[in-house]
Amino acid sequence: MSQVYDRVALIGLGLIASSMFWAIKRAGLAGEVTGYARSEATRDTARRIGLCDRVCDTAKEAVEGADLVVLCVPVGAMEAVAQEIAPVLKPGATVTDVGSVKRHVIQVVSPHIPKGVHFIPAHPLAGTEHSGPESGFAELFDNRWSLLVPVEGSDPHAIARLRALWEGMGANVDEMDADHHDLVLAVTSHAPHLIAYTMVGVADDLRRVTDSEVIKYSAAGFRDFTRIAASDPTMWRDVFLTNKDATLEILGRFTEELFALQRAIRTGDGEHLFDYFTRTRAIRRGIIDAGQDTDAPDFGRGKANP
Repeated sequence: MSQVYDRVALIGLGLIASSMFWAIKRAGLAGEVTGYARSEATRDTARRIGLCDRVCDTAKEAVEGADLVVLCVPVGAMEAVAQEIAPVLKPGATVTDVGSVKRHVIQVVSPHIPKGVHFIPAHPLAGTEHSGPESGFAELFDNRWSLLVPVEGSDPHAIARLRALWEGMGANVDEMDADHHDLVLAVTSHAPHLIAYTMVGVADDLRRVTDSEVIKYSAAGFRDFTRIAASDPTMWRDVFLTNKDATLEILGRFTEELFALQRAIRTGDGEHLFDYFTRTRAIRRGIIDAGQDTDAPDFGRGKANP
């Protein structure tokens, strides 16, 4: 793969940014990658592990002269960062992000993007429950989807370059409008996370009664909930506050389905339960057939594959 950008700046050095760096280096997609994190401890860690060619002590310093700036901070911090870096953005540069919510990010970031700078929001659908600069790895995006969400008037050449970067990092790339993205993610990610947090919270209440039996005797279903619920609290707080409408719509639908299942259990309607479980089982098979997971007993998430 050939170089796509001369200089890329990563603002925020967590799981996604660190994985981007290793994936960029693996494929030689950028001449230099600069990085910045708000926390001095994170910057020290990044320097120690060789994350980024140059770790800077301010966001402005990291961004100066960059052809691509990637905002890898929680959705709630996007506006402040955009405002801070705006004065030093290079004319013709592209600003993108990796946030899990798109309409809100467009609303708060767009006003700060100077004329002559391209803003192309994006969202890689990849991650683990781990966070921080040491959690990244080059293979994170391999055969995962990255969604580009161009704003009105986005430059086709700038979109094509960003697409080439994500494809070079191993991702499949699709384009989507912001509102549709937020609804899709409410179904596939946001509501499931909230349900997982709730289930683990309920179990924590129960644990006080059962003297840790919930943890000792965890079956695979509960373990999967705890893996999801171990995700970064700041990021997920911001996701729910900024994708409120779509998440509430899906949670409303979820509640209706839950009531229907409760009724089926109460009335002994085994046919309803069997038909429902058969339909949902087919969705799992579709995910495996699409190459987005494996049917191995551990879901392919052994120690060697985070």
